[in-house]
Amino acid sequence: MRSGFAPALLALSITLAAAPVPAQQPLPPIRDMETLVVSGVQPGPGMWKISRDDHTLYVLGTLSPLPKRVEWESRDVEAVIAQAQEVIQAPSVSIDGKLGIFQRLLLAPKALSARKNPDGQTLQQVVPADMYARWLVLKRKYMGNDRSVEEWRPMLAALELYDEAMDDIGLKQYGMVSPVVEKMARRHKVPLTTTRVTILIEDPKVALQEFRESKLDDVDCFSRTMQRLESDLEMMRERANAWAVGDITTLKALPYTDQNEACIKAVSQAQVLRKRAGDIEAKVRERWLDAAELALKNNRVSLAVLPMRELLKPDGYAAQLRARGYSVEEPGEPVGGARVTE
Repeated sequence: MRSGFAPALLALSITLAAAPVPAQQPLPPIRDMETLVVSGVQPGPGMWKISRDDHTLYVLGTLSPLPKRVEWESRDVEAVIAQAQEVIQAPSVSIDGKLGIFQRLLLAPKALSARKNPDGQTLQQVVPADMYARWLVLKRKYMGNDRSVEEWRPMLAALELYDEAMDDIGLKQYGMVSPVVEKMARRHKVPLTTTRVTILIEDPKVALQEFRESKLDDVDCFSRTMQRLESDLEMMRERANAWAVGDITTLKALPYTDQNEACIKAVSQAQVLRKRAGDIEAKVRERWLDAAELALKNNRVSLAVLPMRELLKPDGYAAQLRARGYSVEEPGEPVGGARVTE
């Protein structure tokens, strides 16, 4: 799943620039896919169960991308929501400014120009030569002869390329899980708790101008996105299939190459945001963990949505709750078990 950081920046049209990094080692050539993407009605993964005493928080791990022709069979999750007192949404970031709609329209031309590299530079000028050669191969494969992105900042060009590639190989990045969970919560009249961190830009005109003129170290994001498209597509499909059929063992076993962390780091360390919001990543993490602990204190049953990587990482959100003294059971564990059946 793409992080909330990048869409938030795009929504406000605050975009990123690049700084050169050392050349990467040669990578294997692009391989055509052979793994078929599953389709039809699929169960998805079981839920993690985080508990203390007789209070339980069920956590559904999400993954991006997922097979775009899959219909998620969500009965188990709905069974939890039907008895829950709260549903906690996935962690995210939004950026807002004190602007009326007319002011937003006036800023639109400047905002669109902010996605371009400072000083009119092209991608070829701001990334290493070997990296740009790899970009041309991938762009030709997934975007044809589109020249519009050649002036974009590396991170935004990479995100556009990634979106096109996912569509071509039968995967979808958004809208598969969270909207379904939120719809079920509303149907059962269960309160939804947002864990979104909102960064309020008090001086949007100044901030936008700062960003237009600034550079940011997003070449790592650019490089890792290309690396993932060059060498990880087969495993990406396997992970998507494993999530769809609920195969947690395979999800844990497959190496997880994720460019999102590099892209999130590039955004969160942007000076224009950091001096206005501080450590964004830490705020996002603490907001979700605080909501989870409050739910475990107040509710007999709650449900939360969280990126799968935060459930599987040794230092992820689930591990941090375990360190705080909560019991954490993975799907399929013999004690209790996180999957709820009707």
